Amino acid sequence: MVDVGMLAPDTVFTTPEGNAGKASDYRGKSLILYFYPKDDTSGCTKEAQEFSALAPQFAKAGAVVVGISKDSEKSHSKFIVKYDLKVALGSDESGEVCDAFGVWVEKSMYGKKYMGIERSTFLIDTQGKVVRVWRKVKVPGHAADVLAAVAAEA
Repeated sequence: MVDVGMLAPDTVFTTPEGNAGKASDYRGKSLILYFYPKDDTSGCTKEAQEFSALAPQFAKAGAVVVGISKDSEKSHSKFIVKYDLKVALGSDESGEVCDAFGVWVEKSMYGKKYMGIERSTFLIDTQGKVVRVWRKVKVPGHAADVLAAVAAEA
């Protein structure tokens, strides 16, 4: 499980364009990796919209935001277009990135247990070190909290 002070795992995700990406590609900038369960669901859409609304402020602070789920590149492309998202999305269909960051966990709904992505966010500094971790994220106001943390790290 990834925690504050560790180097971010350099596992590979795929962009909607089919390109490979990993944390080390963003060295020199702050990187926000936010993990979410599924494209085009209410909470995940709201979270992506909140990060998108603040995208100019993140960019001004020298930070890049990447949302990661196990959805396919095709699903991400549709999600981006449907909601005019302004943040990058990464596909982790294999689950390697989710496993490396410790966000693939047992969940429970209506008494039924299943495996899924725990909504989590990681702030990674310009050297690739994890400086903040948010787990079990509640969506309303979260993107603004992350932006404040980016500003505090600057």
